[in-house]
Amino acid sequence: MSREVLLLVDALAREKNVDSDVVFGALEHALASAMKKRFTEDVDIRVSIDRTTGSHEGFRRWLVVPDEAGLQEPDKQELLSEAQSIVPGIQVDEYIEEPIEVIEFGRIGAQAAKQAILQRIRDAEREQVLNDFLDRDESIVSGTVKRLDKGDVIIESGKIEARLPRSEMIPKENIRVGDRVRAYVLKIDRMARGQQVILSRTAPEFIRELFETEVPEIEQGLLEIKAAARDPGIRAKIAVVAYDQRIDPIGTCVGMRGSRVTAVRNELGGEQIDIVLWSEDPAEFVIGALAPAHVQSILVDEERHAMDVVVDSENLPKAIGSRGQNVRLASELTGWQVNIMTPEENLSRQEEERAKLRDTFVSRLDVDQEIADILIDEGFSGLEEVAYVPIQELLDIEAFDEDTVNELRARARNALLSEAIAQEELVKSASGLAEIEGMTPELIAVLAENGISTLDDLGELATDELAELTGLDESRASEMIMAARAHWFED
Repeated sequence: MSREVLLLVDALAREKNVDSDVVFGALEHALASAMKKRFTEDVDIRVSIDRTTGSHEGFRRWLVVPDEAGLQEPDKQELLSEAQSIVPGIQVDEYIEEPIEVIEFGRIGAQAAKQAILQRIRDAEREQVLNDFLDRDESIVSGTVKRLDKGDVIIESGKIEARLPRSEMIPKENIRVGDRVRAYVLKIDRMARGQQVILSRTAPEFIRELFETEVPEIEQGLLEIKAAARDPGIRAKIAVVAYDQRIDPIGTCVGMRGSRVTAVRNELGGEQIDIVLWSEDPAEFVIGALAPAHVQSILVDEERHAMDVVVDSENLPKAIGSRGQNVRLASELTGWQVNIMTPEENLSRQEEERAKLRDTFVSRLDVDQEIADILIDEGFSGLEEVAYVPIQELLDIEAFDEDTVNELRARARNALLSEAIAQEELVKSASGLAEIEGMTPELIAVLAENGISTLDDLGELATDELAELTGLDESRASEMIMAARAHWFED
């Protein structure tokens, strides 16, 4: 029988083109599964086949676990103290083994054993094919459509089968069996029962990889695509930068008579591609990203990570684009929230902000509107600036004498001090909120100002309410609310 085992292993290894150890492992697993059926309890069985003679041995084994952990699976585990009384020197995570009578290979259900072996071999083959594919380190797969599966496309590339989901296909794209298709490797799903390589033709990375193929200067490190954004099948924007002053980055990507960009467009179903210059200056980058629209002025709000962009009525349709496409792609490309407005809307917003700031100066500094307007016209945007800018900046204002300046600074500092004391009192009144991870005094003050001073108050909020009050993203707001509710479920 031992000789028959060796012959079987050799035949299967040759037939399936896998290492003989894979077949031996599959056979050991099949024998162990059969031997487990002798036991009523759930035991751990190990079978070892001698690779030279074909003879095999069977063992029941117990995993050694720390005493403090206790036995979670008594039929498969042994406490360290007990194990060391049996095998001195044995350590945690090692095994105690006990020989058991083996089953002759011929007594196993032959079909079941063969199926188990073949399944293990198929799994090993599949793993080997995937590893060979990963070793090639390919970002783009090129292959033939083998079949359609519930709207998804199965692409065969060499020995690998990859799945292109319907959601990752360019809209209105008509792919048929037998077509040659290129796609970006979106992810590898080792847990998938079917195809483990998932592709995409809509990912922004796909357009980057296509340009890298068409533009050798990118591979040479003379040019880089810093960002890409797409409305698949319709329009895309890429931002490029050159590291050699002799290179025109846009012209290099376009190519002679547009040959390079045309090749990429053809692969993407005619997708319109805007190539813009990347800039370290966010405002300059956004202005370029909004092309072909011409920007009149731009206001950067670092705190909101947003930009208010003013364009005239002639450029407004270009800046926004069809169904907001141009401004949306510009936002995705730059990573900034871009708000488009007309000069009239900008003036209205400025007047609204001016009125709010005027009211702050009038009420907090106890001055008339004339003084407040002088401060605003001179560029002061808050009490902190009045209180702590170098005094000479205030003395340089023609309408103010030294006494007025000193009085304004004193009033501003007193107002800020009163505000700080009030905020501190609010934080103290809502001190119970401090136990929530990530809660800051500033957040507590905002919550307290809105009547939220206890865990119960916070727990009763909806996620969108907390996000709106504090400016937190909804994910973080949800975590805080759940943390506030945790004590509701305690015994």
